[in-house]
Amino acid sequence: MVHISVLSGIGPKRAEALAKVGISTVTDILNLLPRDYDDRSEIRTVDSLVAGAVQTILGVLAQTPENVPIKKAGMTLTKALIKDSTGTLELVWFNQPYMSKNFKHGQGYTFTGTVKHTYNNRMQMQSPEYEPVGEVPLGAGRIVPLYTPPTGFSQKTWRALVHQCLEAGDNIITDDLPEEPRKTYGLCGRADAIRNIHFPESEDMFLSARRRLVFEELFFMQLALFRIKERAAEQAGIVFGDADYSPFIKRLPFKMTQAQSKVLTEIAADLQSGTAMNRLIQGDVGSGKTAVAMATAYMAIKNGCQAAIMAPTEVLAQQHYEGFTKLFAPMGIETVLLTGSLHVSKRKTALSQIADGTAQMIVGTHALVQTGVEYRRLGLVITDEQHRFGVNQRFTLKEKGESPHTLVMTATPIPRTLALILYGDLDISIIDELPPGRVPIKTYALNGTYRPRIHEFIRKETAAGRQAYIICPVIEESENDMANVLQYTADLRRALPNLRIAYLHGRMKPAEKQEIMDEFIANRNKVLISTTVIEVGINIPNATLMLIENAERFGLSQLHQLRGRVGRGKEQSHCILVSDSNAPVTKARLKAMTETTDGFKLAELDLKQRGAGDFFGTRQHGLPSFMIANLYRDMDILKEAQEAAREFGNNKSFTADERTVVYNRLAGVL
Repeated sequence: MVHISVLSGIGPKRAEALAKVGISTVTDILNLLPRDYDDRSEIRTVDSLVAGAVQTILGVLAQTPENVPIKKAGMTLTKALIKDSTGTLELVWFNQPYMSKNFKHGQGYTFTGTVKHTYNNRMQMQSPEYEPVGEVPLGAGRIVPLYTPPTGFSQKTWRALVHQCLEAGDNIITDDLPEEPRKTYGLCGRADAIRNIHFPESEDMFLSARRRLVFEELFFMQLALFRIKERAAEQAGIVFGDADYSPFIKRLPFKMTQAQSKVLTEIAADLQSGTAMNRLIQGDVGSGKTAVAMATAYMAIKNGCQAAIMAPTEVLAQQHYEGFTKLFAPMGIETVLLTGSLHVSKRKTALSQIADGTAQMIVGTHALVQTGVEYRRLGLVITDEQHRFGVNQRFTLKEKGESPHTLVMTATPIPRTLALILYGDLDISIIDELPPGRVPIKTYALNGTYRPRIHEFIRKETAAGRQAYIICPVIEESENDMANVLQYTADLRRALPNLRIAYLHGRMKPAEKQEIMDEFIANRNKVLISTTVIEVGINIPNATLMLIENAERFGLSQLHQLRGRVGRGKEQSHCILVSDSNAPVTKARLKAMTETTDGFKLAELDLKQRGAGDFFGTRQHGLPSFMIANLYRDMDILKEAQEAAREFGNNKSFTADERTVVYNRLAGVL
C-alpha cells in the first residue's frame, strides 16, 4: 500500500485530516469514486453561449484581472476578460481576491461556469473553474468526474489528486478477481476500470469500467455470504427437546396473527433440527416481531438455556427489558439488563447473574458482546434491527455460546430479492399481517405555509389527551437551513406556551435520554421533538401524531419507520410530512407516502430511486461496502456475480495462488 504522504500537495496536516476520514493510502483515494459526471467535452465560442447554463469556453486572457471593492455589499469582486475569435466574455469571482494572482495576461485557459445576463444585457460567467491550456485537461474538454471530496478539498484539487494517483502507475492497483471470471464475463482489468471510472476516455469505456467494478463488488459480497453460510451450516445447534410455546402464548394480552403463528412453527422446527438456526424475521412496523422473539426466548429458557437480545440503542434496550420483564416475571423467569451506561455496581451484579445462569433472559446493547461478559449457557441470540450491527457483531455474540441459535429481526422492509442477497446466510421468514384492530395512519404531505394550522392540530390532539412526535433532521443550526431540534423546541414553546414540550437527540447521555422517554411514556410531556434517534422500536400507544420536518432529507424507508412510531393504539393517528422542496423526485416520494402504508412497496421505490447504500442509511459492517453497485439497477450483473462466486466455491481448477488472493480479500470481512 502506497501512503498518501508521497503525493505532491499532501503534507503532514492534510495527511492527518484525511486519515481521520479513513483515507491514508493512494488506494483509498482511488476508491472514493465520482458521485456523478459532467459532460464538458463541448467547447463553446463566445458568440454561441446560452444564458442560464453551465458551459465551457476556451480563450486567451485579454486583460490582467482586477479586484474591485464593493463597499455597500461588503465584498470584493474579481474581474477578468477572456477573448476568442468570436468576441469577449467577462469573468467574475465573488470574495476571492486571490484569484487575481492566478492568471497570466495573454495565456490560454479553459473556463467552465454558469453564464448569466448582466444588468446591461452583456454575458458574464460567474465563479468558473479554470485550467491553463497545455496542462492535462481534467476539468474541461472531456467527461469530467464530480466528487464528494473531503473537507478542505475543492472539486478541482481533488480531481488533480486523483489524477496524480493514477499517474503513479498501474502497479499500485492490484486485481484480486480471478482470471477465469474475467474472461467468462468479458470484464476489463481493474487498472483500466479504475482509470476510466475516474476519467472516462469515452462513454463505452466508462460503461465497461463500471460493469467491471460492480461485478467485483458483488462477486466478493456473494463469496463472503457463501462462506458465512458454510460456516453456519457446519455448526451443530443445541437440540431443544420441548418446543411447546403455548404456555407463553396464553399469557399474551392479544391473540397472535396467523402470520406470527406460521413463523413460530418454522422457528420451532429449526430449534429441534440439530443444526444451529440462522433465521431472519422480516415484518413491517407493528407486525409483532417482538412477540415472536419472546416466544422463541421462552422455548430456549424452557430447555435450560439463556436467551439474549441485542438492541441498537439504549432506549430500545430499556423498552425491551420492561416488556420482557412484564411477561416473564410472573412465569418465574429472571430478566437482566446490560448496557454501557449501567452503574458500576449494577453492571457487576448483572455480569455475575449472567455468568452463574441466574439471568435467563439477557437484554442489552452492543455491551452484550464486550470482553468480560461470560454466559452460563447461551442458547439463543436475538439481534434487533440487524443492519445496524452487521454480520461481525452478530457472530461475536454467537461466539459467547456454544453454537447458539440465531434470530435476526428487522422492521426495515426489504424487497425479497434484495433480502435473499444481503441476508444470504439466513433463512427468511416474513410476518406480512398486522394485528387486527389497527386503525390505518392518515398521511399528509404539506409545505411550510401550513405550519400555523399544524400547530393548531397539535394543540387539538394534545387537548384530547394524546401526544405528538416532531422529527428534525439536525440537532443545532446548520448551513443548510434545516429544521433543528434546539431552535424548533424554543420556537414551539413560544407558539404553544401551555404545552409541556421536551426534546431528545443522540448527543445526550443515556440516562438523560431515558429520563425524557420515561416522562413521555408517562404522558407528562405532550410533545417530543427529536432527531431520528426514536426511529426504531419505540412503542407508545398514546402518541397519535408524527410530524416530520424537512421530509425530503429522509429516505422512504426511514419515513415509513418514523411513521410507524404512531398508530399503535386504538385512536386515529396522523403523519404530517413537511417539505418546501419542489424537486419532482421529492414530490413523487412524498406522494407515495400519502398513498400507501405498505412498507414493502415503499422499499421497492426507495431502492429504485436511491440505491442500496442510501437505502440502509448505514454501511453493511461485515460485508464489502458498495462503492458503486446499485442492487436495483444491477440485478443482471448480480446474477452473473452470484454464478461466478458459486463456481469459484465449487470448481477445483482455480490455483492455490488465486484462492489465496481471494480469501485474503475476504479475511477483513468475515
